[in-house]
Amino acid sequence: MYGAGHARPAPNQVDDLDNHPNLILQTELMTLSLTLHNTLSGRKETFVPMDPNRVTMYQCGPTVYDYVHIGNGRPAVVMDVLYRLLKTQYPEVIHARNVTDIDDKINAAAKRNDEPFTELTDRFIVEYYADIAALNVLPAEVQPRATQHIPQIIQMIHDLIASDHAYAKDGHVLFSVPSDPTYGTLSRRTLEELIDGARVDVAPYKKDPKDFVLWKPSTPDLPGWDSPWGWGRPGWHIECSAMIKEHLGETIDIHGGGSDLVFPHHENEAAQSRCANANPDYVRYWVHNGMLTMGQEKMSKSLGNILTIHGLRQQHPGQVLRLALLSAQYRYPLAWSDDSIAQANKGIDTFYHALRAVPGDSLGLPEQFQDQPLEAFPSSVVEALCDDLNTPLAIAAMHELASQVHKADNEQKARDFGMQLLAGGWLLGLLQTPVESYFQASATVDAAEVEALIAARNQARKDKDFARADEVRDQIASMGIELEDSRDGTRWRVKDS
Repeated sequence: MYGAGHARPAPNQVDDLDNHPNLILQTELMTLSLTLHNTLSGRKETFVPMDPNRVTMYQCGPTVYDYVHIGNGRPAVVMDVLYRLLKTQYPEVIHARNVTDIDDKINAAAKRNDEPFTELTDRFIVEYYADIAALNVLPAEVQPRATQHIPQIIQMIHDLIASDHAYAKDGHVLFSVPSDPTYGTLSRRTLEELIDGARVDVAPYKKDPKDFVLWKPSTPDLPGWDSPWGWGRPGWHIECSAMIKEHLGETIDIHGGGSDLVFPHHENEAAQSRCANANPDYVRYWVHNGMLTMGQEKMSKSLGNILTIHGLRQQHPGQVLRLALLSAQYRYPLAWSDDSIAQANKGIDTFYHALRAVPGDSLGLPEQFQDQPLEAFPSSVVEALCDDLNTPLAIAAMHELASQVHKADNEQKARDFGMQLLAGGWLLGLLQTPVESYFQASATVDAAEVEALIAARNQARKDKDFARADEVRDQIASMGIELEDSRDGTRWRVKDS
């Protein structure tokens, strides 16, 4: 890693590299390939974008009718790590993250609250953005809402009808599943396996029970828009198809979301997009994360076992929640518990203790690495993430870097490893709090008062009034504050409980 103010070593500086085993040359880094598990193929594949100058990625965001649960934070954090990694390798990465702001659950919640559905969704969109910002998720370049794309949705439905992949009946428009012979390839379900009536709504306006709704009529008390098929609103699946086409194109590189969306949402989305665009190549890499569980059950509103990000971030720092979300490889289920949060809190504390142990001036914040190329980051973290976002291995690499800070036998090595730790922190979206602020964050005393007492103690020591110095130190200790004297001055932190 070559941080600010440090020159990259020349290829012949072998001794220097031997002393820094986590550093690798740019030429070696450039040979690293990112692999991702592609749900469509069922295996890990080397990521090769359509256009090496412009990578496109889309993430299905939440339906906004309440505070989102911590399970909704997992795809946001996973895709954020992928986004950060891609930004180190490609000149432009366009990330779109949508919100669904028209849905039957939204309508029901607005009715219960006796408020317009737009007021409800506006409020919880703001809350969602605040929640993922607390998890240090970078803003997406495109943040579309379904209701802002009604003309595009209507046009796509029109195109599907014109190509005989959809039909209108009784104010509804439905996608004809049998019209798409490739339907089921994402979820690995054949049309024969999709038993009529299983997990689908059997309605008289359907030609086939497997057909799904693209447009449905609205009664006067429900939100709706004018369309060629009457006053109505879009179905869920068509919304993402229209937004992707509008902002990213007919074919995109990466589509992310929870594994619970593979069927029917992403299967239906892929089918209608392929057919509407007359293009078999819709998404090149489907990336799905596993579910969060509470015990043996998936976390969900319907089961009543949810923990909201809003509630959790009142109790825990956002980066602790983020590290807990990254503690398991994204494709596997993640058991959420008090223990997982405690372990994450310990991990964050370990990293900050290492940063605080670095001699000299402050190293700064991870944001200094946000526009840096791949070679600016520690190889151990990069290699782990390039292997299908292996975040547990990347976190282990961070712990090793923290250990190397303490083991360093000179100031420059300690600073080098500290800078590597910060750089790895940027890739993982961690360590964004300044070091001293981290140690003082939970103080229940006035920081200015503590600083004044430290100054008084230092003056007493300078005057060789050691009795007074000890008296002030005891006063500070009684406030729950621990002092650390070093050649760089006196630092303080809240004592561990």
